[in-house]
Amino acid sequence: MKKADAIDHFGSPSKLAKALGITIQAIGQWGDTVPRSRQYELEVLTAGALRADTSQRKPRAPRAQRA
Repeated sequence: MKKADAIDHFGSPSKLAKALGITIQAIGQWGDTVPRSRQYELEVLTAGALRADTSQRKPRAPRAQRA
């Protein structure tokens, strides 16, 4: 999810920050992409209007075999 899309949805960086309960400075540290944990939070807050980007998920390490 791009930060610009989240800001557009809420109308401003300050409204996005308020919705997440964080500071506008925290949003300024994100870069172009919303951190993954915040993406999922925004997906829930917006009832799916914003969707978490699952294409960048890291594959899980295989579980150790048990004897």
